[in-house]
Amino acid sequence: MSRVFSGGNKVAALVIAGAVSASCWSQGTSSSSTTHKKHTSTTSSTHTAKKTTTHSVEHKTSTATHHKSTHTKRRPLSAKAKAKSQKLHQAFVASSQLRPMAQQLATMRTPAAYAGVSAYARSHSGEASAAAYMALGHAYLLDLKFPDAVTAFHQANVQGQALDDYADYLEAQADLQSNNLAQAETILSSFVQKHPDSIFVHSVPVLQANLFLQEGDPQAALHILDAHKDENIANHADYQLALAKSYQMAGRLPEATQLFRRTFLGFPLSYEATQAKAQLAALGATSSLTIEERSHHAEALYKAGRFNEADDEYRALANDPSVTDGLKNSLLVAAANCDWKLKHLSKDALDRIPDSDDETGARRMYLYMELARDKDDGETQRSIVEQMETRFPSSPWLNEALYSSGNMYLLRKDFPTAIGYYGELAKRFPKSSYAPSAHWRAAWLNYRTGQYSEAARLMDEQIAVYHGGKEIPSALYWRGRLYQNQERRPEMAAVYYHTVARIYRHYYYASIAQQRLAELGSVTPANVASLEAMHPEPIPTLTDDIPEDDPHVVRAHLLANAGLNEYIAPEIQAADGSDEWGALAEAKIYASYGENWRAMRCMKRALPFYTSAPIDSLPMEYWRILFPQAYWSTIKSESEKNGLDPYMVASLIRQETEFNPAAISNKSAYGLMQLLPSVGKSMAKEEGIHHFEANDLLNPDTNIRLGTRYLRQTLEKFNSQPEYTFAAYNAGDNRVTDWQSIGHYSGMDEFVESIPFTETREYVQAIIRNEEIYRELDHASTQQSASATK
Repeated sequence: MSRVFSGGNKVAALVIAGAVSASCWSQGTSSSSTTHKKHTSTTSSTHTAKKTTTHSVEHKTSTATHHKSTHTKRRPLSAKAKAKSQKLHQAFVASSQLRPMAQQLATMRTPAAYAGVSAYARSHSGEASAAAYMALGHAYLLDLKFPDAVTAFHQANVQGQALDDYADYLEAQADLQSNNLAQAETILSSFVQKHPDSIFVHSVPVLQANLFLQEGDPQAALHILDAHKDENIANHADYQLALAKSYQMAGRLPEATQLFRRTFLGFPLSYEATQAKAQLAALGATSSLTIEERSHHAEALYKAGRFNEADDEYRALANDPSVTDGLKNSLLVAAANCDWKLKHLSKDALDRIPDSDDETGARRMYLYMELARDKDDGETQRSIVEQMETRFPSSPWLNEALYSSGNMYLLRKDFPTAIGYYGELAKRFPKSSYAPSAHWRAAWLNYRTGQYSEAARLMDEQIAVYHGGKEIPSALYWRGRLYQNQERRPEMAAVYYHTVARIYRHYYYASIAQQRLAELGSVTPANVASLEAMHPEPIPTLTDDIPEDDPHVVRAHLLANAGLNEYIAPEIQAADGSDEWGALAEAKIYASYGENWRAMRCMKRALPFYTSAPIDSLPMEYWRILFPQAYWSTIKSESEKNGLDPYMVASLIRQETEFNPAAISNKSAYGLMQLLPSVGKSMAKEEGIHHFEANDLLNPDTNIRLGTRYLRQTLEKFNSQPEYTFAAYNAGDNRVTDWQSIGHYSGMDEFVESIPFTETREYVQAIIRNEEIYRELDHASTQQSASATK
């Protein structure tokens, strides 16, 4: 019997996740880097300001939504739900000591981690033992040890009942992979009846269909899938692939081919797309995919940053005998673009591709321009761009070339030439994604070179044309500066400063704008209708009143004990009313076992507007997850020892690693404060620490101890100027010294805005913003405590 459904390396992605919803946190570590992109801007975390009715800045406190802990109206729990919740809570309490071991096993899956959880499972009974066996089964499943997983899940079912639906569902997965089809069928056939409230109910039909396919019964698979064809799961890639395989096994090849095509084209980045392509090849039906469709698929991979895969597809297409010469050249240039992204494009490779007067030719010339830029060959770069302007005046590749060229001359400190390229881009391609940034850079460089009249015109245009862009806080603030210092119109300066402070409450420029307003004194702001029409992002209804007795919430806590982290979010989302408190509930669980970074990412995604929200508009629990005080005693003591503000240190850690002590960057910077081993070794020697090793930097106390010393020394190098220090911490001392030499800055705000690396500029601004929010939060907490004691 052929195994139609094979898990292989897919298990971690498909078997574990099933069809449940994704968590609100994303993978990866947020850390600084000393490598900076020449061509693409770093995405800002800022939000879009929307136009609507507004209020003056003096009234922002009175008009803001002052948050109080409110009780959310929800349906009362039934007696059955209360009983279930109580049993789940008892299981949670019984297995609480398992959590650190289970979390370690889920993350590392070392022999020692397995041994520790196994010993716990054997030395406990009931729900505590069941949770441990769940942790083991989950780990075995990830490691593709299916028979061991089956045994562990079976033991979990024997020992307890709190996670019985998880034990059944995951055991069925493991049974399928072990070819224990009869046992898998027994579990799945009664699953919905036994566990009607399980989050896996909607995942079972696809699993059953795959089971029937493994048993060689396509009609049964089709029957089960057809019963759910009008449900949401029918729009998922796994459903489409299972249906295609069912048709294939049933001999209905035209329908199978059509569905394999749909899976391949409709879900280009999925595992199922790869499987669908293989099945089309097995059916001899690859020809059913047109060259254009395959090219679109490769383009989807390219846009997703999967350059190696896209490169392979482009070259495979280019070698297809049915491809015309013109299309072949287009595909080869696309492959060359992948090579450029992967940093191994050569001029010889481009020379072998014929020139043409179409988008292929434009893209080829753009790549020549990038090669010239890499060699700092300005003469060749300028010549190529001039040719592109003549030959391809409306090509998106000219848009790319203009932006890259502007960046090239910005870094060269040739501001007039950079202005020319940025301005040309904004004029030719006003709707492109680069236009707001290019237009702002032209405006700012005019300001820096003393062309104040042109800078003012461009800033006005920026605010009017690109009013939703991330550059607007800068444009508003610096237009105010021009009104204040060059045009001597304090009433106009005041209204611009007020707008920044009102709309962008916790942005870098909001605090500086308030300082400028204080300088102006008692000036009545002018009335500017377009500014009055701007309004901050609306704040949705949020509550910190989490129904801790909801069975889904209690079970989410239990899942954390067992290390089944990927199911925490879907479990919470299944609870009634979770749209108002679900992100907080999920984040609090992550924070409860020390994963502050995961909690913070969850909250950032749920509340993208938080940087413009007044402190009293969100529950304090939300703020404390967004701005944690983990390792606070160490931060305070080491900061005091080094003469540092602890808020500064916490703010830097937040920006570097989001308080992830295990973070290691692609530049081999370690731990909370992202120290290179060489820096750590030097600081350890000064601290009298013997036998230092790089992994010592993953110890939070050691990292903070050495990091604060290093930060103190960096501050001293730059005359205790935080902005210079943060820029150096991110981009290196030499770059900051170079930027300082560009010319006179009338204030630190000019230096910060002049930092040519988007990542570094936003990094500096974010740390300063973080410090202010930390102070505001502590002030608000003190006020709340004082009010509570009255």
